[in-house]
Amino acid sequence: MPELIAPTTRLHSAWLLARDEWGPGFHEDGFGLGPSDEVDSPDGFATWVARLTEESGPKAVETGRGCTYRWIVECDRVHGGIALRHGLNDYVLQFGHIGYGIRPSSRRRGLATWALGRILDEARALGLDQVLIVCEVDNPASVKTIEHHGGVFEGVRETEHGLVRRYWIKI
Repeated sequence: MPELIAPTTRLHSAWLLARDEWGPGFHEDGFGLGPSDEVDSPDGFATWVARLTEESGPKAVETGRGCTYRWIVECDRVHGGIALRHGLNDYVLQFGHIGYGIRPSSRRRGLATWALGRILDEARALGLDQVLIVCEVDNPASVKTIEHHGGVFEGVRETEHGLVRRYWIKI
C-alpha cells in the first residue's frame, strides 16, 4: 500500500534511484528540486531535505507562501513526489498549486490519482477552497488524473516550460 510521506534522508538511495530512472532534465515535478540543489552526497541531500521541511513548516504555512512536499513511497521505493503550494502568487498562477511526477516504471498503477486525492485533503485542511493544476498539453495521463478529481478545464497557456493545460478543482 503506498504512503505519502514527508521528505526524509532515510530514503536517500531510493530517491536517487528514482531520479536516475527519470534521467537528466526537468522531470522531478513535485520534488521541489532546484538547479542549485546538490543531492548526490549525503550532506547535500540532507541540506535539500532540510529546506523542503522548512518550506513545509508552520511558519511557511502561516504566511501562505509555503509548500507541502510529499513523496509517494511503497516498501521504501520512491515512486514519485507531489507538492502543494500554499497561497496564490505569480508562480502558482503560472505552474499551479499542485505539481506531481511519477517515475516511469511506476506509471499506469493509479499512483498519481491516489496521491492527488490525498494532497487535496491536505489543501482542504489548509483552508484552500480551490486549486489550480497545470499539465503539459501532450500528457493525457495527467489530464485523466486531474479530471478524475473534478478538474475544470480553463484553457491552454504558454509558460517558460512550454504550453500547459490549466484546470481548477473546487475542494
